[in-house]
Amino acid sequence: MHYVVGDAQCGGFQRVLEFIGRRWAGAVLLAGAEGARRFTQYRNLVPGISDRMLAQRLKELEAYGLLRREVVPSTPVLIRYTPSPNGQELIRALQPLIAWSARRLEQEPQGDDCRCAAAPSAPRDS
Repeated sequence: MHYVVGDAQCGGFQRVLEFIGRRWAGAVLLAGAEGARRFTQYRNLVPGISDRMLAQRLKELEAYGLLRREVVPSTPVLIRYTPSPNGQELIRALQPLIAWSARRLEQEPQGDDCRCAAAPSAPRDS
């Protein structure tokens, strides 16, 4: 395969990778793909995320146009977050990467049970 990538494509691609690569962002987006709609459903599908961080990531994913927020007037008020058409498109585009990473994990030695968002970060140079 041969790709010609200009500055515009490279910059856009890099921004998407950096956003989705932020801690918890990818996990929250994929929780929406798994059927989460309410805040508690997202929290249950993304173990270890704090309520504050989940609220922040939901707002960011909405602002980025990947989730749609719907307020249902009821008692109590019901708020739903669903993948937007752009979010659904990104989730479909990520499927090969998700499959690739699953194959890579099968090849690597098994360590502790590690969740994607809670993985330790690489050591920093002093």
